[in-house]
Amino acid sequence: MGRLERVAVTAEISQDPWGTLDGLLGIEVATSEIGDGAGSMAFYGRCSTEDNQDPETSYGWQLGNAHKFVGPVGGEVTDDYFDVGQSRSVPWERRAESSRLLAALKDPNRRWNAVVVGEGTRCWFGNQFSLIAPRFEAYGVDLWIPELGGKYDSRNPSHKMLMSVLGGMSESERQHVQARVRAAMDTQVINEGRHQGGRAPYGYVVVDGGPHPNPRKAAEGFRLRVLALDDVAADVVRRIFREYLDGKGDRAIAKGLNLDGIVCPSARRPEQNRHRRADGWQGSTVRAILENPRYTGYAIFGRWTKQEMLLDPDDVSAGHVIRFRRATPEKVVRSRGPAHPDIVLVEDFTQAQLLRRAKGAGGLRTARKAERAGRTTKRTYLFRGRIRCGVCKRKMEASPRAHGMYYRCPARTLAPGSSALAEHPPTVYIREDPLLEAVNAWLGRLFARENVDRTVRMLIESQRETTRSNVHEQAQKRVNDAEAKLRRFQAAIEAGIDPAALVEVVNQAQVQREAARAELANAPAPTAATDAEIWAMIDSLGDVALALTDQHPDKLVTLYDDLRLDIVYDNENEAIDVMASPRVNSACVRGGT
Repeated sequence: MGRLERVAVTAEISQDPWGTLDGLLGIEVATSEIGDGAGSMAFYGRCSTEDNQDPETSYGWQLGNAHKFVGPVGGEVTDDYFDVGQSRSVPWERRAESSRLLAALKDPNRRWNAVVVGEGTRCWFGNQFSLIAPRFEAYGVDLWIPELGGKYDSRNPSHKMLMSVLGGMSESERQHVQARVRAAMDTQVINEGRHQGGRAPYGYVVVDGGPHPNPRKAAEGFRLRVLALDDVAADVVRRIFREYLDGKGDRAIAKGLNLDGIVCPSARRPEQNRHRRADGWQGSTVRAILENPRYTGYAIFGRWTKQEMLLDPDDVSAGHVIRFRRATPEKVVRSRGPAHPDIVLVEDFTQAQLLRRAKGAGGLRTARKAERAGRTTKRTYLFRGRIRCGVCKRKMEASPRAHGMYYRCPARTLAPGSSALAEHPPTVYIREDPLLEAVNAWLGRLFARENVDRTVRMLIESQRETTRSNVHEQAQKRVNDAEAKLRRFQAAIEAGIDPAALVEVVNQAQVQREAARAELANAPAPTAATDAEIWAMIDSLGDVALALTDQHPDKLVTLYDDLRLDIVYDNENEAIDVMASPRVNSACVRGGT
């Protein structure tokens, strides 16, 4: 190096010696100068739901906050990403716009090198920031957050601590909002019986209930919505409860509705059942109706609740998914008084629930006692499900023969060791023709014009007898039987039986006892129908004499259904005991042939 070159280098060093040395050593010295400004930025924001917030307004004020925040430091928003209808608890990867923002990080030709948000608590929830921030840092993208007063510095422990606190505050705020909203809705249901939205139960329609009770919402044009009867569907609901209390099972009821051409709920209101196939009545549809307490006219809220479940238990960062689950009893609330027109009496609904609980306690053995959906047959069996064997009390099955129709009860189908086997003949038969003649003759005498007054008196008298009798007797007997079983199981365990072998039967006996206790505590007192109500019931049967003389199978089956006909065949004496129990508060008339 010559003298002139050494002089030039020395002059350059003397102008900025520390700058030259810092450059050689690779030291970065922080300055208070902004330089050319923060540069081009992308904006990210989020609006929770379109129903509760105006997306345009929310977008406007969040973007305005971002402009005010980065404008003084030379920041310019060139792209924006704004999620609408996304909960803050959803991870960034599962939000539409935030996932698009993360994908843009990998694009070397993107127009921005920093991201600014309008409000940090709207964008990150829980520990989400700690999972997202390193990805931005890896691609050299700065995060500008108003709560920090500038851009996020991963080397600053205060920034990390503050963002962790903000995530926790966001999560806590969301939980507090959920709790406050649920408490307010519960109070509205309990005190006002207010309909809280959602699909109206089958049998009801949602109608205008006047101005909204909240003055602000009323000023904005919001209206109160209430439930009103859908008369056609309400009659179907009443039929479902009536047939269930008469002994039919869920699938048998559904099949009858389909055979009668009654449109199922999802087909009747497709606009509110887009998620259904509308392919007819199912057993599950009937079950849902039988278990819905809103048919009593009282507002019930909280039977089903949203639950957040981990999408992947092995990867907590994947976030949660929403699932609907049946709520625990303490979460369900009921209005203090009637909130809308009732379709089913509270007493009938309670009786249906006790019946379902009793069936559930008894398992399959009890469920088999309910009439199931019969198989499609070429001919109509008039007494299917109505005639029982007098020895074993089981329903007799139809048995077609070349010379006529019979009903039989074969002993071979009895369980081995059954006490009925000792007295049961090998096969019990009764022919349909003489049975039909005897039953119709008895019914004809009951509803003949000269005897109908006597029939009404018999029905009234049977109610009095029922009212005078102990309505709790059967429930108390079931309680006693269950307790006796438990005592026997306890004695067996004390005698040395392995307790594990008795777990199932002990649990079943305990369930039966609790169901019977509930029935004993809630069984409604019988109420007697008036003369006018009984006459109205008889009038609803139509022309009984015409149905009996015409002997059209479908008309006879309908008449037997309405009368809830029950026949017990005494094989030894070749006699039948017939009982008609029309639905007048359990009134019945009996006859023997």
